[in-house]
Amino acid sequence: MPVISSFPQGTFCWIELATSDRDAAKAFYTKLFGWTTVEVPMEPGNPYVLLQKNGTNAAALYKRRDDNIPPNWATYVAVDSADASAEKVNSLGGNIMSGPFDVMDMGRMAFAADPQGATFALWQPLKPGDFIVGETGTLCWNELMTTDAEGARKFYPSLFGWTAKVSPEYTEWHLNGRGIGGLLEKLPPGVPPHWIPYFMVDDTDKFVEDLKSLGGQLYMGPTDIPNVGRFAVVADPQGAAFAVIKVQM
Repeated sequence: MPVISSFPQGTFCWIELATSDRDAAKAFYTKLFGWTTVEVPMEPGNPYVLLQKNGTNAAALYKRRDDNIPPNWATYVAVDSADASAEKVNSLGGNIMSGPFDVMDMGRMAFAADPQGATFALWQPLKPGDFIVGETGTLCWNELMTTDAEGARKFYPSLFGWTAKVSPEYTEWHLNGRGIGGLLEKLPPGVPPHWIPYFMVDDTDKFVEDLKSLGGQLYMGPTDIPNVGRFAVVADPQGAAFAVIKVQM
């Protein structure tokens, strides 16, 4: 079981859904991925819902307070210091949207945007915790969709210490010599720059059919990526987009 228990600077360390309908989203994702849930008190009538596989945290969701923000998945990146990283975001031309602030005694965080407007979270863990990734029904990749690939290739390595492996079609983000995510300078009309999470599945086509039967939407695919796998971009019934992939072994 690929469980991460420590999070060096630059590691993708959490994935979190802010939704308009907590109960509907919980029902959708538990049926779709087979996740179980644990509710943690956050505010009256609005618990924070941990989404687990085999008893280990795979993601989380909560009902967003601001109705003007559409449902979305947020990507968290581990940092040694949320305060120092927040200052660096600003110095590199990004924007701190909220924070840094403490999350009980678990960690310190801030929500940020890169210079093109793609949002992400900085997370400084203060207590140990486990995060399951890289197997069926869990996070396996994060991809930045942007309008300025060259700008992103300057911003993120400066902030997190990533390196960029650039090819004509795609850029891979690497940390300590290992691929952790990607970058595409390609956006549908009217869609702003954003990060999108990829979850691993056993059968992309069957997953898409199951998703549609539960009220989800298909945006793209299923499509084969040579020597990588078969993927699709989808959304839940509330409109939060994510991607799934059957990895080619």
